[in-house]
Amino acid sequence: MTRRAAPFLCGLSLAIAACAPEPTCTGNWCGTAVVVTAAEADVLLPVATSQDVGYAIGDLLFLKLADVGPAMSTMDGFEPELASEWAFEDERTIRFTLHPDARWHDGAPVTAEDVVFTFDVYRDSVVASTARPRVLTIAAVTARDSQTVVFRFQRPYQDMLFDAVYHMRVLPKHLLDTIPRAELASHPFGRGPIGNGPYRFVRWNAGQSIELEADSAFFLGRPGVRRVIWRFTADVNTAVAQFLAGEADVLNALPPDALERVRAEETLRAVPWTPSTIYGYVLFNQRDPEDHDRPHPLFGDRAVREAIAMAADRETMVRAVFGEDGIVAKGPMSPSQWISHEEYEQVPFDTAGARRKLAVLGWRDTDGDGLLDRDGAALQFDLLVPNTSTARRRSAEILQEQLRRAGISMTISLLDFGAFMERGQAHNFDAWFGSYGGDPSPASIAELWVSGAGYNYGTYANPTFDAAVRRAQAALDVATARTRWRRAVTLINGDVPAIWIYGSAPNAGVHARFEGVSVRPDNFVATLWRWHVPATRMIDRDRYSE
Repeated sequence: MTRRAAPFLCGLSLAIAACAPEPTCTGNWCGTAVVVTAAEADVLLPVATSQDVGYAIGDLLFLKLADVGPAMSTMDGFEPELASEWAFEDERTIRFTLHPDARWHDGAPVTAEDVVFTFDVYRDSVVASTARPRVLTIAAVTARDSQTVVFRFQRPYQDMLFDAVYHMRVLPKHLLDTIPRAELASHPFGRGPIGNGPYRFVRWNAGQSIELEADSAFFLGRPGVRRVIWRFTADVNTAVAQFLAGEADVLNALPPDALERVRAEETLRAVPWTPSTIYGYVLFNQRDPEDHDRPHPLFGDRAVREAIAMAADRETMVRAVFGEDGIVAKGPMSPSQWISHEEYEQVPFDTAGARRKLAVLGWRDTDGDGLLDRDGAALQFDLLVPNTSTARRRSAEILQEQLRRAGISMTISLLDFGAFMERGQAHNFDAWFGSYGGDPSPASIAELWVSGAGYNYGTYANPTFDAAVRRAQAALDVATARTRWRRAVTLINGDVPAIWIYGSAPNAGVHARFEGVSVRPDNFVATLWRWHVPATRMIDRDRYSE
């Protein structure tokens, strides 16, 4: 047979074995994980990202010095990453020894100077990292030698080790130190990074996908999954459909209506995020979105915020959306945080009481249309909801009906995730349905709720609350911390800057062919490099490149 004839004959019969494509992976380290999400990453530079997808992908490219273990405890159980060991030299000083085999993906060694550089970038106000407030308690980071780095804190407190390792992904000084800090977020490095983690960056097809490949020489062990592809979809329904159809292998959170179907499928499984680091809340904007120098015409009044919160039956809402897995939020905290096990006073559900409180404020149904009004204006506002979240969309619809019964008109504006975040960051909204996947320390409360915090989109400000948070963060023992956090949560619950809706415990969807699967609640793919696909369970995409 001539070379020219071969393609013709192959076209006649796809069954001819000689014409089948050669597999691109035939060893024991094959496997492809297609992760589908309804939102695209903003950037893959850890210090600059502000989105969950950016953090998730970044954690496979860049390592921390150490990380919390499966129990998500901020007290103990830390696991080594770039640091092979650490020790307290005194009550304010921690010494880290770097793993001698840690390498950047361009072959350069990871050194103590990289860690010093990273700290300087994270604390730089020009860079304005969302993690910046969490590293400002560190007074200095110095290199004792190329493999030893020393953290010196301004004062002793309970979460020192946690704050030293959890918030900063170590960055390559030799690649980034010549870039002006103001340009880091927009620099091409963020769309083609060189990291030190279990996976190397391969390509980014804007609006479609990001591909990573395993670093076969990764110093902590060769990743079990050779290739990871993030696929971006237009909305959460499309993402769910691709997962159920077998076109994707991993979905971060299964909507309740898809959960039972997944549990009934032999080829799919639901893996719970436990303990959950997520809570959802309806945020009130306390400043006028058209003029931030003025209070919001409704939500600038605490009594109005409280009355609206009283009309929300959160228990019914959470059960309808999450079933028995749902958790009603107790305040600005997730179920993974140890302070969530305490009981806190909250605004009670009382529709009649809400109407009475509003009547005292002058809101009455003067025209008999079922809606309250005052001075000719109806009691109405708009709630922004991301179209990527089935849970928030369904919760909003239930809340809308509950408020209507109290005479309150709430419209719902569904936005794509990018527009939703832009409106939040610009304080351009009446109410905003947020969901925060904070870290396991209650100190993360400061990231959203203290005055001027980066995620404080509702511009909530109470100096007494700010001081209470600072005192709680400074506690040296659990008993003192418990008392102080109770004080802080009591203050913010009383101010009603938001309606605390749920502390969700979602389930990730994962194809059943993967073994060694675990899900970290703060990043559902953090341990993906330890998953693997047995040779007997591989499907085509595990052995062939797309």
